[in-house]
Amino acid sequence: MFWLVASTAVAAFMAAVMIVVRIRASKKPATVKKIILPPLFMSTGALMFLFPVFHISWIQMMEAFLLGMIFSIFLIKASRFEIRGNDIFMIPSRAFPYILFGLLLARIIIKLVIGSYISFGETSGMFFMLAFGMIITWRIAMLYQFLQLKNALNIG
Repeated sequence: MFWLVASTAVAAFMAAVMIVVRIRASKKPATVKKIILPPLFMSTGALMFLFPVFHISWIQMMEAFLLGMIFSIFLIKASRFEIRGNDIFMIPSRAFPYILFGLLLARIIIKLVIGSYISFGETSGMFFMLAFGMIITWRIAMLYQFLQLKNALNIG
């Protein structure tokens, strides 16, 4: 029970930090580097799978990754760019904080259900894959939108 509460508190804190970072980022121009670095940094978390306690089956990995991809749809819908002068900026969405906390609530509910059937380590591995599937899909969509606008800037 302690780990469930602790991991939920950490996830809520990370969601709050992400909201603040996102609001601050909207005040500076977006770049390819700013879009692709977060998933690269997060990928180092896959080192957790070196430890047997976090091992999950391929089917569990694919299920979690696919669910993350589905969850990313909400983030993609809340992420828009606009051209200001010669720069591209992320438009802050008013729905973004609600989406983040809604996704957090959904993840907590799923964690409660899954956590009663599999070990804490396996649950952790699956939720890493869910989060990774979500951020990869979201950032690829953001990169695509950004590059389309960048091409429009170069053409126009």
